[in-house]
Amino acid sequence: MRRRTVVDSGPLVALFDRDDAHHANALDFLRTFKGELISDLPVVTEVMYLLDFSVQAQVSFLQWLVAGGVTLIDVTAEDLVRTAELMQKYSGLPADFADATLVALAERLRMHEIATVDRDFGIYRLKGKRALRNVFPGG
Repeated sequence: MRRRTVVDSGPLVALFDRDDAHHANALDFLRTFKGELISDLPVVTEVMYLLDFSVQAQVSFLQWLVAGGVTLIDVTAEDLVRTAELMQKYSGLPADFADATLVALAERLRMHEIATVDRDFGIYRLKGKRALRNVFPGG
């Protein structure tokens, strides 16, 4: 079975922002990662917002995405129900919309790995109290 890992916005931004503190880690991660990166449209929206300093960075990200850099999975109505639950549960952090959709997506797809620079994912729990394992170097 092919390895599948959920990817958050941080590594994706770092990949296309040479000034990002995690840029080198993002490059190394993609060079060595063997598998399929999975994400959703809320993460793409967040990446586009964070890359708004450069239209070229945004365009490069979109081209890479279309070329298969990440497999985008649609957020379902059930995912949105779970997203709302997670946002309430972790409101003290706070859990943002994109993060909560990724947790819901990971639950639905029975995935247990994430690539992220966001330490909050060390706190979030899947149903059954299982943690996502961060596979991003330095994350």
